[in-house]
Amino acid sequence: MFNLTKVISSLLLGFLCLVFTATSSVSAMSLWSDAGASGSLYGDYKARAVGDTLTIIISENSSANRVGNAANSKSTSLNMNAGTGIFHGIASATAGNSDSFQAKGSIANTNNVTARMTAQVLEVRPNGDLIISGTQSIKQNGEEQKITISGIARPVDILPDNTILSTYIGNAQIKIDGNGPISRKQRQGIVSQLLNFLF
Repeated sequence: MFNLTKVISSLLLGFLCLVFTATSSVSAMSLWSDAGASGSLYGDYKARAVGDTLTIIISENSSANRVGNAANSKSTSLNMNAGTGIFHGIASATAGNSDSFQAKGSIANTNNVTARMTAQVLEVRPNGDLIISGTQSIKQNGEEQKITISGIARPVDILPDNTILSTYIGNAQIKIDGNGPISRKQRQGIVSQLLNFLF
């Protein structure tokens, strides 16, 4: 009986030591990290750090009209009578000059740009503003269109779905370049460019 009690006590003690050792080696870890990109479990994800991306909705409309008229005229006349006395050899003479200039010009320019593209945060300023830049290139049937945008975005202007309108981007620079057969046909030839430069 004594031996059986001793054996049971030893087994129980060994089991407790084993459970204690296994429990001490396991540490509880949370699946949620406060240092992640989104600071709140219930908040919407929005770009706020270097390397984050956000979607820019480009909707720009601009128009410019200018009309210019210029006119200038000038005329002069000179009459000289026949000389008398020692100038009697000088005959009467009349001279006149006139000059006129007139020019008209008009410029009408309308631009409409609509696109949706993603940009990346390059820098975060001390006040929280984001320096962003992005490029989108589409090539189809030998024709390539490249859209580049850069500027400053305020976090407050970024919508909950991580998009921002191009009209809310400060110092926005939007460039649209085309390369291909159609784009080349829309450019002036070398002779036309030379004549425009000279005249």
